[in-house]
Amino acid sequence: MNTNIPVLKIGNLTINPPIIQGGMGIRVSGAKLASAVANTGCAGVIASTGIGLFEDFHGEELWRFNGESLRAEIRKARSLTKGIIGVNIMVALTDYENLVKVSVEENVDMIIAGAGLPLDLPKFLNGKDVKLIPIVSSAKALELICRRWVGRYNKQPDAVIVEGVMAGGHLGYSAESLANGTAMDLEQIVKEVIALANTFEPKIPVIAAGGIFDGEDIAHFLRLGAAGVQMATRFVCTNECDVHENFKKAYINSKAEDITIIKSPVGLPGRVINSSFVEKIKQGLTVPFKCSYKCLRTCEPDKAPYCIAKVLSNASKGKLDESFVFAGSNAYKCKEIVPVKVLVEQLTKELAAALATQPAAVNQK
Repeated sequence: MNTNIPVLKIGNLTINPPIIQGGMGIRVSGAKLASAVANTGCAGVIASTGIGLFEDFHGEELWRFNGESLRAEIRKARSLTKGIIGVNIMVALTDYENLVKVSVEENVDMIIAGAGLPLDLPKFLNGKDVKLIPIVSSAKALELICRRWVGRYNKQPDAVIVEGVMAGGHLGYSAESLANGTAMDLEQIVKEVIALANTFEPKIPVIAAGGIFDGEDIAHFLRLGAAGVQMATRFVCTNECDVHENFKKAYINSKAEDITIIKSPVGLPGRVINSSFVEKIKQGLTVPFKCSYKCLRTCEPDKAPYCIAKVLSNASKGKLDESFVFAGSNAYKCKEIVPVKVLVEQLTKELAAALATQPAAVNQK
């Protein structure tokens, strides 16, 4: 054990090294990846969105299928590890509440909620000790969540994830701010969120996310006072990642100039790896469809140029001529596919070396 590496404490959970594997939806991070990560001492996370083969279901039948698919995936992960398992649930999902209830029933260690403000998340706990971790992109968002949770449920977040502009997938920033460079960088947001989080008792652990690639990146945010980091992109290029090999190879074969921003049908910008399909989208490609899923509250099927659920499902199956691959800003740096254990060992070694020259800030209590 590297004694100079601070552990991430979230209530009675200890995460060592202080890394949470980010949730990646539509069958990218399932039980296989999450359990492998948890077995290293990090926290493994199952993404609840589209975890089962949902394509042939619709309406309430789809929601029941989604819930039972998530339940099965959690149980599968539990059978493969005694480590920490969390579930990432998008607030914007129409069956968000159902997925939260299933996660609580299955006694996951933590629920990570983003893509919207989870203002009423604590009401689903039913006395269970499931850690609740919202994802925010500003101190203002955390303040709103805390005011609601404390005032209505006498509960504060067990930790908070701060996701910056360099993250992959859908981003919580305007397309304009990303295009003109006015979006606040992760370092500044982390500092502001830490200042707010430290006013609570106990202090709320702050976890940095978005564009974090190696041990030096982790050390950088620990020195700023973050309690840990979340990493998603880096775990795609592992043997255990649940997604198709073609998806992983898109990372391996990408260059820095291939990482680009598109406008998603759900109204948010998204970071993807460029491809012929992406170029067609940018040129106005439309793929007419009849919505069978109604999976996202923010989606307007009659106005959407294509079905995001179908496209991401194709990506998970390796059909990249009919889809795009979500990726963080540093995805092009991934050059090999390795076991999760090897990746975490490498990150830990890099982190220990970085902290040996300049230690982290005092860990939050």
